[in-house]
Amino acid sequence: MAEPAVSVSYGLPRRGLPAPASVRRWVAAALTGRRARAEVSVRFVDSPEGRALNRAYRGKDYATNVLSFPVELPPGVRSPLLGDIVVCAPVVAMEALAQGKPLAHHHAHLVVHGCLHLLGMDHQNEAEAEAMEARERRILARLGIPDPYAGR
Repeated sequence: MAEPAVSVSYGLPRRGLPAPASVRRWVAAALTGRRARAEVSVRFVDSPEGRALNRAYRGKDYATNVLSFPVELPPGVRSPLLGDIVVCAPVVAMEALAQGKPLAHHHAHLVVHGCLHLLGMDHQNEAEAEAMEARERRILARLGIPDPYAGR
């Protein structure tokens, strides 16, 4: 299976943010066994950009930790494109601090979470949430990252 093609961009200074190599490793872990070929874009943004995107696409006027934008292809068109993930760095940093988690672990979790959304998983009801969280736990464990939901 080929490694996914992952584009990483930063809409704010990179200091303290994950390196592209880490992001690529997290995306690859999330997609292992799920897609033979995949193209994903991951962008780290500040709070104003995160808020604007959340307002424009979800109708919610606040910055959120991660947004996923699955590609919408016309019927019958096949492509390795999966979509885009947007991570709001200040929100992730606040959450990691509040939850007592290493920042890198929280970034990894949210990139994996975003990838699973691109693959069609969701958490709109309890059964979906449990399935998605179980998959996140397995992927993160393979990366050496503890259960992000422990102690909830």
